Amino acid sequence: MTDAANKLLRVACVGAGYFSQFQYEAWHRLEVDLAAICNKTEANAQKIADSYGIEQVFTDFEQMLDSVKPDLVDIITPPSTHVAYIELAAARGIPVICQKPFTPSLKEAEYATKLMEDAGAMLVIHENFRFQPWYSEIKRVLEAGTLGDLYQVAFRLRPGDGQGPEAYLARQPYFQEMERFLVHETAIHLIDVFRYLFGEMRSVTAALRRLNPAIRGEDTGVMLFEFENGAAGLFDGNRLADHPAKNRRLTMGEMLLEGSKASLRLDGDGRLFLRQHGEDQEREIDYEWQNRNFGGDCVFALQRHVVEHLQDGAPLMNRARDYLTNIRIEEAAYSSSELGKRVTL
Repeated sequence: MTDAANKLLRVACVGAGYFSQFQYEAWHRLEVDLAAICNKTEANAQKIADSYGIEQVFTDFEQMLDSVKPDLVDIITPPSTHVAYIELAAARGIPVICQKPFTPSLKEAEYATKLMEDAGAMLVIHENFRFQPWYSEIKRVLEAGTLGDLYQVAFRLRPGDGQGPEAYLARQPYFQEMERFLVHETAIHLIDVFRYLFGEMRSVTAALRRLNPAIRGEDTGVMLFEFENGAAGLFDGNRLADHPAKNRRLTMGEMLLEGSKASLRLDGDGRLFLRQHGEDQEREIDYEWQNRNFGGDCVFALQRHVVEHLQDGAPLMNRARDYLTNIRIEEAAYSSSELGKRVTL
């Protein structure tokens, strides 16, 4: 291996909000040089820097890029800030991981994607649900043909964190002000998971509404998807209702897959249960995963995936160009709900 290959990847991050704790903790465990952090409020950045031994703290993103000259930038800020940061990274040809939601609109997402492509720099969206270990195991089961022909899949999102005037304020207060919430911020995870597991979609039919008057956007709704392989998918989301789990943010809900040979069920504790067609008893599937960080350590898995691509040329998922399909499905869902009809993709 050459000296260049042995060199640690130099990573700089921007953002110090609630979810950033998971990304910094994951970077700290990876074999990278976590060189700098930027945040508008210096005290918040300094606290994180002290926790993870980050030597350089900035309040100006452009200054950080020019001073640190990172090999990779991790953008961990609200979506309204993403385009400006991506523009500065693109001007310097610096690869980027960008937190989701990618941007406030499809138009901005297309612009940011082309900007980075024209600069010849990688742009990956931090869509971590597909890296959750239960979905990796579900994909293995599907590829083994254990379920036979897939008929349908249903996911019931029930985090139970959306009730009352204080909803979301403790973790991510900007959630209350998002004009598009359930699909744009949360269900986009499952749209991506559905595509990862079951392939591309033909159509979407959606009915969305708001239950909590303390927020601006929708917080409950259903979406029915038709996949190109003929299977059907149902997303049934309600952020006010909950589900049985030791940690309701682990899986954020429950999934059921039904096929010609068997059914597979994911519960709120990350357990998977297989039931053969015609039988009454389920069998728990034993698989390895760590209950660490967020969502079965999916943040670490995603960031390691990107590092392996940059260092070794390993295949890469979550490129911005592919992620635009998720956003187009999101747009179709909102159109379907507004028009009251099925929308073809």
